Amino acid sequence: MAKTVLGIDIGYDNLKLAIVNGRRVLKVGQASMPEKLMKEGRIVSVEAMGELLKEAMKQNSLHCSRGGIVLTGPRVFVRNVTMPQMSTDQLIYNLPYEFRDYITDELRDYAFDYAMISTREEMTERRKAKELAEAARQAGDSLNGFQDNGGQDFSSGDDGYKEEGGSSTMDLMAAAVPKQQLEEAREILRRGGLKMVKAAPSICAYSSLIRNHEAATGQKGQEYCILDLGYQSIRMHVFRGENHMVTRELETGLSLIDNTIAEVYNVDVHLAHTYLMTNHDNCQEKDVCVNTFTNISVELMRALNFYRFSNQDSVLTDVWLCGGGAAIESLRLAIVNTLDMDVHPASELVMGGSEIPDCNTLIQAIGIAQDL
Repeated sequence: MAKTVLGIDIGYDNLKLAIVNGRRVLKVGQASMPEKLMKEGRIVSVEAMGELLKEAMKQNSLHCSRGGIVLTGPRVFVRNVTMPQMSTDQLIYNLPYEFRDYITDELRDYAFDYAMISTREEMTERRKAKELAEAARQAGDSLNGFQDNGGQDFSSGDDGYKEEGGSSTMDLMAAAVPKQQLEEAREILRRGGLKMVKAAPSICAYSSLIRNHEAATGQKGQEYCILDLGYQSIRMHVFRGENHMVTRELETGLSLIDNTIAEVYNVDVHLAHTYLMTNHDNCQEKDVCVNTFTNISVELMRALNFYRFSNQDSVLTDVWLCGGGAAIESLRLAIVNTLDMDVHPASELVMGGSEIPDCNTLIQAIGIAQDL
């Protein structure tokens, strides 16, 4: 039976919250982030963030005891790896070395976890095959992806393996996050009156959304591109079915538009951001903003063209927009007019998403709370 969870996504300018039961979104809320509480993708004060969460829950009448939080920042890593078939203990021992080219800090300072990359049907068949093989030889360990290893709280997945050239291998989506950041997340939720039952990178939230969307629609293995139009950057996430393929971060975001508006109106960037999001003086239609929207769209087109060129088997035809930028109609239209693709609001990936206020902004908070 599904349990109610409060999904939490801490962004640069907004704290996004969503109470979810299974796949159903029961209630949502947001709160403005105080200036300078986030710096370079990190929360400056755990105490202040915990108090903000507590107050936001009160102001939005959100009552819940269990929380799931999206982990973000430059020190959170997710990558796909292929490893030989091995026991759970062996996998947990070897997994950190798959990140040695990415992590410059000490590996022992990070928590690691994983999920099998496979469709649900493939997972079921592989698990059956493995159970039969193990019963025959009366030995072996089963894998349960993204389990709670030494207090780590990531997503949950299923068992699976495949045969390549006569040898067993495992395709994994592996995640690494600093232990300190994980404990800070736990403390933030504790101060908000919540028990942390899940903490995972944003990719896991998107994967959960896609998995539930495909279950509801009957579509399987479609190629998805989710464009997170954020404040400091735009992230392009590509999935095949629920399986993550690649993420590319473009060093351009809403802050670029804020700077443009600040120059036009001779105001500071914080007021300029308010102008942008409220379309003050119809600023979104001014030539300088329209040109900026077009430039962002062209960068997105280049990134998508590079992905399709590098993946000749790609049949990517659709993109889904989320994040703060998805609420800016002029930016959305610029993307529609520039990309040779069908552009959708990410709310289409959520059951009843069209009826949820600001659903495109709340996508990660919703996704991280699903399926618990």
